[in-house]
Amino acid sequence: MEVFLEAAANVGFPMVISIYLLTRIEGKMENLTMSINKLSSALEKSS
Repeated sequence: MEVFLEAAANVGFPMVISIYLLTRIEGKMENLTMSINKLSSALEKSS
């Protein structure tokens, strides 16, 4: 039983942190993509 709990702690914690960071980065990446698309459109209109 201790081995199982230790394995869950060793694997579970990095998984939780990874999932948390990926969900935070996903929103920022979407905003960045929209900003790049807007910039591209503005540059095309000014040409």
